[in-house]
Amino acid sequence: MTARKTATVTQLHGNRSPDSSVIHEALSKSVKRIAPLWSLEHFVAVNPFLGFTDEPFDRAARRVSLACDAQLLMPRAFYREALDNGRMLTSDIESALQQSSHAAETGLKTVMDVLQQERDVDSSKALISCADIAQEISGHDWPAAIVERVSHWASGYFDAGQASWPSPFRDLRPFEAWRREAAIDCTDTVMGLADAQATFADLPDTPEDVCEYVLQKLGVPEDLLDLYLHRLLSSIGGWVAYARYQGWGEELAGESPKWVVDLLAIRLSWELVLLKELSTDGAEMAWRRALQSQRANADLMRSLSVDESVDQVLQEAFEYAWQRQAIGALANSQPHKSGGEASERPSAQAVFCIDVRSEVLRRAIETAGQDVETLGFAGFFGLPIEYQPLAGEGGEAHCPVLLSPAIAVQESLRGQPLEMTNRLSRRIRLRRHLSNGWRAFKNSAVSCFVFVESYGLAYAFKLAAHTLGISRPEPHPAHRGLPPNLARDLGPQLTPVDGIGGGIGIESQIDFAQSMLKGMSLTEGFARVVMLAGHGSCTTNNAHATGLDCGACGGQTGEASARLAAMILNNPPVREGLKEREIDVPEDTVFVAALHNTTTDVVELFDLDVVPESHAKDISELQDQLLEAGEQARGERSKLLAFAPGADPLKAVEAKSRDWSEVRPEWGLAGCAGFIAAPRSITRNIDLQGQAFLHSYDYRQDPDFSILELIMTAPMVVASWISLQYYGSTVDNKVFGSGNKTLHNVVGGSLGVLEGNGGDLRVGLPMQSVHNGEKFVHDPRRLSVFLAAPISAINRILEKHPQLQQLADNGWLHLFAVYDEGKVVARYAGELQWASAKLDDASAMAAES
Repeated sequence: MTARKTATVTQLHGNRSPDSSVIHEALSKSVKRIAPLWSLEHFVAVNPFLGFTDEPFDRAARRVSLACDAQLLMPRAFYREALDNGRMLTSDIESALQQSSHAAETGLKTVMDVLQQERDVDSSKALISCADIAQEISGHDWPAAIVERVSHWASGYFDAGQASWPSPFRDLRPFEAWRREAAIDCTDTVMGLADAQATFADLPDTPEDVCEYVLQKLGVPEDLLDLYLHRLLSSIGGWVAYARYQGWGEELAGESPKWVVDLLAIRLSWELVLLKELSTDGAEMAWRRALQSQRANADLMRSLSVDESVDQVLQEAFEYAWQRQAIGALANSQPHKSGGEASERPSAQAVFCIDVRSEVLRRAIETAGQDVETLGFAGFFGLPIEYQPLAGEGGEAHCPVLLSPAIAVQESLRGQPLEMTNRLSRRIRLRRHLSNGWRAFKNSAVSCFVFVESYGLAYAFKLAAHTLGISRPEPHPAHRGLPPNLARDLGPQLTPVDGIGGGIGIESQIDFAQSMLKGMSLTEGFARVVMLAGHGSCTTNNAHATGLDCGACGGQTGEASARLAAMILNNPPVREGLKEREIDVPEDTVFVAALHNTTTDVVELFDLDVVPESHAKDISELQDQLLEAGEQARGERSKLLAFAPGADPLKAVEAKSRDWSEVRPEWGLAGCAGFIAAPRSITRNIDLQGQAFLHSYDYRQDPDFSILELIMTAPMVVASWISLQYYGSTVDNKVFGSGNKTLHNVVGGSLGVLEGNGGDLRVGLPMQSVHNGEKFVHDPRRLSVFLAAPISAINRILEKHPQLQQLADNGWLHLFAVYDEGKVVARYAGELQWASAKLDDASAMAAES
């Protein structure tokens, strides 16, 4: 098919099709409506509402209902329960009404009356598609059938090594590959769609032309176009999300998502087929009536009903309840001074990722060592690296997905000659080839039966060992086949290894070092030992395991980034270069890399062989404090992990990490609600219960506010993505989450999971990540951001970055400005305007509750 087909378009009577330019503009918007989905190899949190944050939150709730058949708010029973158990007060509803843009439509009495009623489900029905019309006429579940057909094709096309017979058309664009397969696949005929293959064959050649052709055939009016396209994309949203991820790198470079339009063309093709097949049964007339009836409800900008306004106020009040407690705690805290003197040198400094799980351990460390200072910084330590594992087939991005890697770093055996590294690399590759061959033998269509009959019993011991946790935990996939002592010796190298990896030159090292230290507001007052702690998890038989690792490291552990950062900061030429840039790191300061295991709260130090003997006592004291802190942190977390009475927390969490039937090895970032960028002295005496991202920041060390800009455009946005992913997976797990973890089947090797043996690719978090079986562990709240910086500086940054301002203006996060001593002075009210945060009222209510 080389020439474009020209087909006469026959409009459905009574509907005027949009112009070609209108359709293409709608297409350019629709391809970004579905957020990307990262593969299981580096599963990272994504804002599921990324495609429409340019709309106000309350209007987005209507969009989600119409286009996704989902809810953006919790059932009213949730808010009634929160009010009954004191997690939300009546005064919070009153305060929310005073701040809300919906106060004109509601009042306290109206809110309380509507709260006692259940939400009218019929008032929020999704748009009807041709597949829905076909279902009404025939009684056959065509929407589900289409999802199955698309999912069956997509799992083969996008396969990453699982399929024994991958698609032979993978070198083609998705739409063309699908149509080639559709031409020889008789499944549609068996399903009763006799003319499906002929209809597919008559379509134009390019997916863009197919979309225009079908939309004009269907007569979709202009005012329904955006929502209708979003509705179709959301019906196969998992695969659309994965397709968008495939083009994420190009999208960061300013290009349009390259494959989403292909999947949209496929889904539109099915619409046309169903309308044609059932035309004699009145499908066209039913479709015309559906289009006319839906036009009034599809107006996203119409005024909210009283019920919609009340639901928004209830969510705002629920969030205000947490903000009230946080503001009160900040207002009543006493800024911490180390050892009674602000100038006294701390015994050690520990830099952790801003991850909310670090907040618990940081408090514990500060309790174990009163003169230990902790700081918060993004877990990739400002190093946008592509890490090449030893014998790896490709590099892994160890940086936030909002960034592209800038430097390539190779892994090798530390302190060993190059020949030893090369020999080990060949050994790993050989083991992998043998393992892959054995796996292919076990799974092939012919030998699998012989294998089970011959070797099945031999696996009885292995099954028993896994069940009892004897052989667990398994090593990291990159380290399989390696003795533990050799795996521990592997590490990043600053210079290229055997021509692989770009390495990092001295000037670049100095630049990164300066950026790191300024970014964490650590340019003076260095301790003798500064620990740089990345973090990672340790779980078994967990498809979403990388989702528990460091999001700032692209779904990898932070070990490589922390070790590389310590190597750079310990490098003598880098110290000299920093001194020339007015950052004088004392000669007796040593940077030590570490990894915080968030499952067990054990902290492991790395590369201690390069630490001078003069610091042995400092390291020993730090290790003792880390052991004590880990014990305290595990005790605090055990309240949510349901250990047996009297169980040793360390043994219990280790058992969880080895148990291949454990669905909740840890709670991840459940409970995240706030982001605080401020000096640690403001928050050190506050128990934030593992609910806040803590980023160290001192605006007095940031005269041009470039660090504040970096914080607001990167860590703050990433934290918002995490918060909204947990939010979406809680308010509607069916659409924005991945359902029941015990039913997950990995598809395509590592693409994602299906729930059961079919359906759409699932996105978001499993229900077990936000619910303990009896109640939600995560409370759905939009992120509340507290910035210890001048309002004028915050406004300049918002104005400079329109997408960032959209998040705040449209209510996707809440912004607060904080004074030096912790007093929250103002709340962002939209359009660069601020309102009083009512500190006195907040403090009084905090004391009352």
